Amino acid sequence: MTEGKQDEALALYSQAAEKFPTSVGANTQAGVALDLMGKYSEARKYFAKAIDIAPTPQAKGQAQRSMAMSYAFEGDCKNAAKYEAPLYQQYLDAKDYFNAGETANELARVCIDAGSLDDAYQWYQKGHDAGMNETPPAQKDLWNYRWEHALARIAARRGNKAEAQKHVEAAKAILDKGTLPAQQAQFYPYLTGYVAFYAGDYKTALADFEKANQNDAFIQVMIAQTYEKLATTRTLPNSTKRS
Repeated sequence: MTEGKQDEALALYSQAAEKFPTSVGANTQAGVALDLMGKYSEARKYFAKAIDIAPTPQAKGQAQRSMAMSYAFEGDCKNAAKYEAPLYQQYLDAKDYFNAGETANELARVCIDAGSLDDAYQWYQKGHDAGMNETPPAQKDLWNYRWEHALARIAARRGNKAEAQKHVEAAKAILDKGTLPAQQAQFYPYLTGYVAFYAGDYKTALADFEKANQNDAFIQVMIAQTYEKLATTRTLPNSTKRS
């Protein structure tokens, strides 16, 4: 897979799944290979098998998440939720608030990217509420930062520039407290770039995205979309053209 030989990788994974039909790993990896090839309906047959044969709640949860991400690739928030919502509830019932919050936020990101903004809001809120059960004050700051970050992006997608900016400022105030892990700083230019992009300020969006984590595939996609918008509006800045 890492060498880009997808057909060969799929053949090996499929052979493994056939030879070891009760292997969650073999079935899941065959599904992942098909997902990466864009064969989503075929991938989900393997994920369904992995869910059915999973011997432990942890293994089942991993297979459910893989199924959810398969729907995410197609921008299907509703079906992704069918598989991640039970996983969120499982973590919540076990009082594993961090993973409950992480799962809810992951599903919220699927929904916002799919344009299901109401669903995104609800899942971000569930993620925030779960995370706030963690006791260290720094952890509460982290969940509040993520919440403001999410609210700003949702407002931007809805075309409410003033509301988005209010939440950008709130996120910045939390970041400036200095209580968050250092890596959280890279998510701020992503936020300002995202808000600028949906406000139609593509020059600012490009400048901000280029300050974000360049190893993040999502950031690279946003940069590409920004260049497309700049080219369409004939305002591509010479100083930031890439070879």
